[in-house]
Amino acid sequence: MEPLVERTRLARTISHAQDELQSFRTYLRWMCVDQSNIWMGCLSWFMFIVFGLLVPLVSHFMLACSTCDATHTRPYDWVVQLSLSSVSALSFVCLTRFVKKHGLRRFLFLDKLCDESETVRKQYTVQLNRSLKIVSFFVLPCFVAETAYKVWWYASGASQIPFLGIVWLSDTVACVMELCSWLYRTTVFFLVCVLFRLICNLQVLRLHDFAKVFNVDSDVGSVLREHLRIRRQLRIISHRYRAFIVWGLILVTFSQFTSLLITTKSNSRLNIYKAGELALCSITLLTGLCILLRSATKITHKAQSVTSLASKWHVCATLDSFDEGETPRTPAFHDQQVLPHVGANGESEGDDPGEEDDELDNCKLIPAHAYSTISYHKRQALVTYFEKNQGGITVYGIALDRSTLHTIFGIELSFVLWILGKTIGIS
Repeated sequence: MEPLVERTRLARTISHAQDELQSFRTYLRWMCVDQSNIWMGCLSWFMFIVFGLLVPLVSHFMLACSTCDATHTRPYDWVVQLSLSSVSALSFVCLTRFVKKHGLRRFLFLDKLCDESETVRKQYTVQLNRSLKIVSFFVLPCFVAETAYKVWWYASGASQIPFLGIVWLSDTVACVMELCSWLYRTTVFFLVCVLFRLICNLQVLRLHDFAKVFNVDSDVGSVLREHLRIRRQLRIISHRYRAFIVWGLILVTFSQFTSLLITTKSNSRLNIYKAGELALCSITLLTGLCILLRSATKITHKAQSVTSLASKWHVCATLDSFDEGETPRTPAFHDQQVLPHVGANGESEGDDPGEEDDELDNCKLIPAHAYSTISYHKRQALVTYFEKNQGGITVYGIALDRSTLHTIFGIELSFVLWILGKTIGIS
């Protein structure tokens, strides 16, 4: 019987053409980042070199148009091209390493879904199918704006731009190549960010499912084993993505500070024609960075909420217990004289439940049957373990929680004020 179960579980982890990753593989193939074989790998690297490096270089050095009029010059083009190419190169290398080393199923933790509940599997499958739509949701509006700018730039300034051969044909080819390069670089960056969000959401679903053990009479050993399994996957995610997060933060920060420095000079003349593309680049990079940081802080917050839930579980059990020789009485949180106008679930009568309430973050008390057979010392030991091992996404040992974001924001704000003080005299 056991070999049959093992074969069934193995069958769920092996990729095949019609599995749940079919749309993902098709998307990667169309994006030319699929490296499932040597030919696709060569094509993937060729497309990256062309659209990620060569087209931006040719566009900047041949189409800078320093002799154009004020509306067609591109003084900030080097910042745009360097920023997009650097983050796309980072994303492409990391995505290539992830898929080549772990495989798509293992990278997305689909091989571990056979050990999860039916609820987690269904919800994760829904989010998996939505992830590509989320990439399109972020990329398409920016691409429409970029297309409008490029079409206007080529259509209105063709006579001032040095081309060889037929002007309209050269304009069309150059415009299409630039748009394809922009779309390629932006999509690769957003794809890696959204995949990180998807993996973090899986851990959020697992933590919500894990929180249910505090509402049933569970064994402390099984609770500990399940939490250790979740912590292990969080460490794996942190280890895989830590370089991407750190370098992404460095590159986006450098790009924004450079943009701020060159646009706040005394001789800078800003308008939508000159700085519009730079603003669009900044929006793109900051949106991707926000996806990364928000996903990391969300899963870290949820992982740390387990400590609060376990402490509440321990307190409720202690309040309902009584010392030897003491007369049993009604549980403390059911005693309306102790907690007037409070329902059995710990909520005030007439209050609406908070929008953020879930299995981990709520103000409900734990039912008595959830701890009736667990001793005080076991509960205390489990709570102490949760306090010392809160988990979450870490970057080289630093937890990406809200306090870390506040620190990053403070450092970034200090640099911004320093640059503004050097350029426009803010002190």
